[in-house]
Amino acid sequence: MKELLAQRVNPDVSSALSGLFPQDPNPTAITFAAGSPNEKLFPVKEVQAAFNTAIEQEGAHLFQYQSSQGNPALRQKLADRIAKWGNVTTTAENVLLTVGGQQGVELVAKALLNDGDDIAVEVPTYIGALAAFDLYRPRYHAVGLQPDGIDLDQVEATMQRYPHTKLLYTVPDYHNPTGITMSVDKRRKLVELANRYNFVILEDTPYRDLGYEHAPLPAIKSFDTEGRVAFLSSFSKIMMPALRTGWLVADGELLQAILKMRLASDLEATGVTHAAINAYMDHNDLDAHIRAMNDHYRQQRDAMLTGLRDYFPDEATYTKPAGGFFDWVTLPKGIDAGQLMLNVISPDAHVTYVPATNFYPNRDVHNALRLSFSGVDPATIDAGMHRLGDQLKAAVRQVNPVI
Repeated sequence: MKELLAQRVNPDVSSALSGLFPQDPNPTAITFAAGSPNEKLFPVKEVQAAFNTAIEQEGAHLFQYQSSQGNPALRQKLADRIAKWGNVTTTAENVLLTVGGQQGVELVAKALLNDGDDIAVEVPTYIGALAAFDLYRPRYHAVGLQPDGIDLDQVEATMQRYPHTKLLYTVPDYHNPTGITMSVDKRRKLVELANRYNFVILEDTPYRDLGYEHAPLPAIKSFDTEGRVAFLSSFSKIMMPALRTGWLVADGELLQAILKMRLASDLEATGVTHAAINAYMDHNDLDAHIRAMNDHYRQQRDAMLTGLRDYFPDEATYTKPAGGFFDWVTLPKGIDAGQLMLNVISPDAHVTYVPATNFYPNRDVHNALRLSFSGVDPATIDAGMHRLGDQLKAAVRQVNPVI
């Protein structure tokens, strides 16, 4: 059977997403691994009513084939939303509804990449994007992050050295996995570099509404003058993941190429769900719901930052995100966060996280980890951070023993 499979399947190499979240059956187990939203904040009753409304209004026709781009009324709402919160002037015709943000990443990859093509990714980066890109066996070029986002000097150096680079992937708002946010000045300059060196930017921003200190910044797409930016966001973090609805904004030939990939992939996403989300937005204040969520997530973020300050070794450094779901912790060199979790922390302290190696295309960084606070209440965060911090202090002492 191996001889029949496409080379991109490569059964000897697992997907970047497989086996990511180890299960611990211990009743005291605490996980900071999965970046899942807090189920208690899901608007279940309102969404149930929205499905009923959509079905009552449209009847049997709702279950017929619909537009390949998705519900026109919902696409118009999203065009209006990105104009209000992202300074992007666009139309419903430039919006494509996808099966979650993940399909949006995959469609852009499929529209742009041939096997072996050059692509640039900030490092560390989102695991799901690596899983999508890996299928095309690209030549990755890693670009570092700074406290205000991607290192533009490294971007330019990469484009000069590898002038055939087609795509740059970035998570500019409350970055997954580090929590860093790209500055407005860097957003503008990144588009200038794309124009100069002829590459496409995939702006993947599912967390942009989840800011705990300020309103969303202008999207990178707002500075796009040549149709080089594909903007991608999702309802998974601001409503419910199971709605499986993302949305992509693109222009011109890039949009047409992505639409061609969509038709070959699944014809269209589920019109029933799109109609329900549209009905929800007709009868509910989505921004008020987001503000209420952010009040909860801010408390969880603060609890994790307090735990990092109070319990972690002084030798560890960490980010201080202004939004999103994640903190990024860097440990002294010589500590393998993956092996430490599997061999010591998970079996002894019953705490899990995602080790750094998963977030690098070459899987070559080991002394860091991602912590997610989104699905854990503040009291549990405090307990888990205390247990984790004690284990990390012991690991640091082994690497740098006190004489």
